[in-house]
Amino acid sequence: MNGLQREILKLKQEKEAIVLAHNYQRPEIQDIADFIGDSIELCRKARHTQARIIVFCGVDFMAQSAVILNPDKKVLMPSQGALCPMAQMLPPDYFELFKEKYPGVPSILYVNTLGEAKALCDVCCTSANAVKIAEAIPAQRLLFGPDKHLADFVAFKTGKDIIPVPAGGYCPVHVLFERDDLLKLKQKYPEALLMVHPECPHEVIEVADFVGSTSQMCRFAKEAKVRQLIVGTEIGLIHRLKKEVPDKEFIPANPEAICTAMKAVTLEKVYLSLKEEKYEVVLSKEAINQAQRALKKMMELS
Repeated sequence: MNGLQREILKLKQEKEAIVLAHNYQRPEIQDIADFIGDSIELCRKARHTQARIIVFCGVDFMAQSAVILNPDKKVLMPSQGALCPMAQMLPPDYFELFKEKYPGVPSILYVNTLGEAKALCDVCCTSANAVKIAEAIPAQRLLFGPDKHLADFVAFKTGKDIIPVPAGGYCPVHVLFERDDLLKLKQKYPEALLMVHPECPHEVIEVADFVGSTSQMCRFAKEAKVRQLIVGTEIGLIHRLKKEVPDKEFIPANPEAICTAMKAVTLEKVYLSLKEEKYEVVLSKEAINQAQRALKKMMELS
């Protein structure tokens, strides 16, 4: 542990703070976090903490979700550059146009969405529970955004008519994985199982041995009766996998699968965020109240 990490641990105690880190965060940040997980796990953890300050090491929509679920806590985002590209693809006014175009059609928004957009949907979902949420809604036709590939995955699993909102929303990291490259890796490591995220294109999902969220991948890796696993998501997850499952080998499906928004959070920025209590994430009371409804409904249905 370096000096900056020790200073952060000291500040956490002094300020009654908790540091939450997403699975894609830098290794040195994961190592000083109080909890590591996917976006909804982090929000749930934030909801039950007694800490006065939450330092959210992730991207903008995640910190906003923490505010929505914990409006009485101060939520800090260490980097103003940690903006999820996918979340920016569905501004609230654009989503409203789709709702007007398809009146009466229930809407599901992935948690990877800005807080103001969440406030307009019927229910939220995560990559782990998207299929379950869609199945729980008694309608054959659904609006789903902002990830087209997750929408395709839900349609494939449920047989429902899923309208992606917008038509071409995507995660810049998960579209880096290509079917042919993965098939070559499987040939190179014939004993390995391939895990991929449901944000990947359908042709990639077709060749996977397991499809799931980052936390579902962690569970699968622990339970799988193999020594090698190919990891088809952002490379930050591999640090956690190596720590939690040290007896197995984890092979990146694409070493260049790096989320620059996640990596915008650095150890120095976490330190300054705690020391100066910046940058506080703020949403309007109206947006918080309306988005709470969509998030709480998700938790009820899942």
